[in-house]
Amino acid sequence: MADPTRPFLVLYVVWHPCFAGGAELAEIVRAHFRRELYENVAGGTGLSVLFRSTSIPGATIPLPIPLEEAQTTAIVVLSDAALANDRAWMDYLYDIAVQTEAAGLRARLFPVSIDRAGLNIGLEEQALRWDTWGEAESDRRQRLIGELAYEFCRMLRHYLEHLRRPAEVEEALEKYLQKVQIFLSHSKHDNYGTRIAQLIRDRLHAGHGLASFFDVHDIPAGLRFHKVLLKQVRQSAVVAIHTDSYSSREWCRREIIEAKRNNVPLVVANCIGDRDERGFPYLGNVPIVRMDPHGTDRIDAIVGRLLDEVLKDFLWRCRIELLRAANPGVLFLPRPPELISLAGLPPEEEAPAPMIVYPDPPLSAEEERLFEEVAPRVQLRSFTEWIAGAAR
Repeated sequence: MADPTRPFLVLYVVWHPCFAGGAELAEIVRAHFRRELYENVAGGTGLSVLFRSTSIPGATIPLPIPLEEAQTTAIVVLSDAALANDRAWMDYLYDIAVQTEAAGLRARLFPVSIDRAGLNIGLEEQALRWDTWGEAESDRRQRLIGELAYEFCRMLRHYLEHLRRPAEVEEALEKYLQKVQIFLSHSKHDNYGTRIAQLIRDRLHAGHGLASFFDVHDIPAGLRFHKVLLKQVRQSAVVAIHTDSYSSREWCRREIIEAKRNNVPLVVANCIGDRDERGFPYLGNVPIVRMDPHGTDRIDAIVGRLLDEVLKDFLWRCRIELLRAANPGVLFLPRPPELISLAGLPPEEEAPAPMIVYPDPPLSAEEERLFEEVAPRVQLRSFTEWIAGAAR
């Protein structure tokens, strides 16, 4: 049985020491996945990111990669001519490929072809083609982070299905290949809500593999949103395109409330051009990305944050999957609780003292005081607080 205290995803970055830009690029990957964004769901200081480039004393290759130390392991290989032309390093990489193949979808190898020669490692069909991305260097780096986040989402979704049904290998593979539902919630009653939704849709369809991973569509007016969302609630995410008229539209408000009540990943694209006459209160407590409604330069930032939120959601669901059945009186939330979270609690006669457990860090004192005034019977615990209390 999986141990919920062990890391659910450990990331290794491998590069040949003669690749001049390897250390800098590896640090960019490390900085993103270890930053505060992932602290609250991964524990500690974000995802564990380890490097394999420096050789051990008396050898010409780095230490092996121990796949058994984590629930899932992702290995990113920055492949260039120096690696492809070094026989010892090629043997090292071959051993890694054999190990990951034997581990099934629990471990994955992601080659990144830095140059054309980097394809000559025998894994070209798996490679992310850095060498063909024509963008500026900063754009290529941002794209690499997004591509990796997307791949890690696929890994964790498969592992989550494995936790739920460990004996059903084929069903787990089907879940790995299934698309994640993305709802583009927007108002059609101003000049740019639909345009921005289309730009986000186009970006998702243009990305490597994203079109095969995300099923992107709007929520048609008149369709009962909660039925659509509940059908795919465990593999859904919402982008709310907050334009001037958004808060005034009934269906936009309903979409946000349903998304909040079902705890799906949610990102708000703040595209206010002039004013919002009444800011909708339930648009808070989630990431907000600012975008000029007349521009396009922040689309990648919105898509990147969406990928991060989906990945965080899978990390959290993996973490609490084995705990949920053993703790029926606990409501596990993937983000800090807010007053709308109380709507999902059972009546007092069924659960006299319900407990809400959420990712670290703990709520601020003023938020906790508000909960105590509104719902004094509800206990709030961050994940670390809850685990510490259970261990006593």
